[in-house]
Amino acid sequence: MDAVKRAVTNAFSIDVEDYFHVEALASAIDRAQWDRLEYRAEANTRRVLEILAEERIRATFFVLGWVAKRSPQLVRDIHAAGHEVACHGLTHQTVYTQTPEVFRAETTEAKQRLEDATGAPVRGYRAATYSITARSLWALDILEQLGFAYDSSIFPIRHDLYGIPGSPRFAYRAASGALLEVPITTVEYFGQRLPAGGGGYFRLLPYALFRAAVRRVNARDGQSAVFYCHPWEIDPGQPRVAGVSAKSRFRHYTNLGRMEGRLRRLLRDFRWGRMDEVFGVA
Repeated sequence: MDAVKRAVTNAFSIDVEDYFHVEALASAIDRAQWDRLEYRAEANTRRVLEILAEERIRATFFVLGWVAKRSPQLVRDIHAAGHEVACHGLTHQTVYTQTPEVFRAETTEAKQRLEDATGAPVRGYRAATYSITARSLWALDILEQLGFAYDSSIFPIRHDLYGIPGSPRFAYRAASGALLEVPITTVEYFGQRLPAGGGGYFRLLPYALFRAAVRRVNARDGQSAVFYCHPWEIDPGQPRVAGVSAKSRFRHYTNLGRMEGRLRRLLRDFRWGRMDEVFGVA
């Protein structure tokens, strides 16, 4: 492990959104209510910043435009701490439910808000719920046209909400070639492709299995892993939303109380950096 840790730097990323933005709870929360709900994203994100500072790790924060409008100073503080500020869209609407015109307008606005806050160019993009799928690949051309250097929205697995099964597991050139696509990490065992990028999978799987998967990607594939999490995942005290399915409750709430401890173990077990630096698009 020590030799692998020294040789490979993995990408650590945080999708900055609040608990009421997530797709798993969307059926029970009206978007018109967002401004009236308890806002916890800023405090939770600042806790993530504290953890990263304690572990001396710089990361990439994909910030939702809605959060940037509410907390511009938070965006400035992320940038000032040496982390990369990247774009997570504007309203957390899935790309495949938008028209190209709406997607372009929302992404342009979100990118501009972030750049106004930091005074620095925004190079990376990640779609809400990894929603660049086979039916929304047109979004990659728009991202390239808007000046993004890389996208990290494609999860090369089969899932009920997202994914492009069979697409490349590791970084490749997309659109006309100017845009780098950085897929969320998967691992292959016995011909089966399994998710190993973070989120709910990280909370649900035994830590040892997840660590083994990242190690396999580093050692066997010789590739950097892409890990992601959300600020609400370290917040076991968040409000419980009624009226959602058992599957959604399981996905969203399981092991929230254990997440911070697991994150610290992961940060110490591997070498981590910003997306733009790990993949050479800084």
